[in-house]
Amino acid sequence: MSAALPFPLAEDADEISLEKGRLLFARGADFVKGVVAMDGLPPADRLEICFAGRSNVGKSSLINALTGRKNLARASNTPGRTQEINFFTLGESHYVVDLPGYGYAEAPVAVVEKWQKLLKAYLSGRVSLRRAFVLIDTRHGIKAVDDEIMTLLDQSAVTFQVVMTKADKVKEAERNKILAQVRKALSKHPAAYPELLMTSSEKGLGIENLRALIAGLA
Repeated sequence: MSAALPFPLAEDADEISLEKGRLLFARGADFVKGVVAMDGLPPADRLEICFAGRSNVGKSSLINALTGRKNLARASNTPGRTQEINFFTLGESHYVVDLPGYGYAEAPVAVVEKWQKLLKAYLSGRVSLRRAFVLIDTRHGIKAVDDEIMTLLDQSAVTFQVVMTKADKVKEAERNKILAQVRKALSKHPAAYPELLMTSSEKGLGIENLRALIAGLA
């Protein structure tokens, strides 16, 4: 992969960074609460990262793989059911935040509007939020609903980084085609961090590098 490409794939972390990532996630992760309104947010007293992604992108699987907890983040098979912002502690230094899956056509309009309002308030008003990770399915690339969430992150001045999921499900030629589409879409977003991460929760691909990256944000 040429470094001259816009939004290159992130290089593998060095041994010191990998160890910092391992130690951070070895401290254990626990569910704190699900939030449905801004007044329910826990105190902004530690570094925070959040994960966003459309339905079935593999968000719960990624959070579980990072934390080494099989059922920490629960995947819902019912479209639009989970409309809470879920907070998890990571040791005593971090919050990992799981944003509700978006892009559910089946969710009632009123539910979607309420969720969008909460999401906007959270993203624009959370001073401890260091980075958002936007998950993109390697089989499908960036869709219109992803573009909407990225525009919201631009407007909220929240740096976001794209994490490609399910990389093991796509052959290299098809993957390169999808990556080209992703890079083109990201070029329109000023808040996009200029490196991509490639992951597979099932195979463990990229998990250690993502842990190291999160530990490096402190």
